[in-house]
Amino acid sequence: MVKIHGLVNQKGGVGKTTLAVNLAAVTHSVLVGSNSPLHTETQGPSPVLVVSTDPQASSVWWSGRVEERGGLPFDFAQISEPGQLRQLRSLEYAHIFVDTPGSLDDEKILRDALEQCDDVVVPMEPEPLCFIPTENTIKNVLVPMGIHYTVVVNNWDPRDGLPDLKETAEFISANGWPMADTVVRRYKLHTRASAEGIVVTQYPKNRTAAEAREDFFRLALELGYGGVPGQRAGSVHPVEA
Repeated sequence: MVKIHGLVNQKGGVGKTTLAVNLAAVTHSVLVGSNSPLHTETQGPSPVLVVSTDPQASSVWWSGRVEERGGLPFDFAQISEPGQLRQLRSLEYAHIFVDTPGSLDDEKILRDALEQCDDVVVPMEPEPLCFIPTENTIKNVLVPMGIHYTVVVNNWDPRDGLPDLKETAEFISANGWPMADTVVRRYKLHTRASAEGIVVTQYPKNRTAAEAREDFFRLALELGYGGVPGQRAGSVHPVEA
């Protein structure tokens, strides 16, 4: 049975597209690995689909670049019609990741997308400017719709130290929001990936790239993508360090 995951936040630039594309890539890697029952010697239909409902279509450009440079590990579709969104659950995929608009202004397409989702990832950068938009997204959209969600602290630069990360974790905790243990760290590899036409599983094989990939594999594992039950609530590991 297909599982549909939304990436949502009112604030633009928090990494919805990056998370959607890279979570899809690592989920695909888990599902079609050599030890997976879905693995075949020849490439067959992908068990993972990324859907963009964002009119700015940043994920459309990124996926096009990846396709030009060597091929997407997952399928991709741009959707803007409610009827198409309602058909997602009938598609033969294991996981579908929905990249939603970067604003709550396009309320119709956002709600149409969320009505199809089994769960939602709310990316949040560790900075005060993200606090109010994230609160508006959760309180005004997700909670009224009764959708299960997890806040993911994204794009944290370890060189900045722990103060902003701790403040963000305290804000999330004070609101009683479920929070992922995994923090996605900031790497130049992530910011350059779309221009270079690669996804996280296609990064070069070196130490930095391995660390950058690790965050997405850990997050997918924690959230239960790829068929592994997740632990959805918790505290942010670097804060405890």
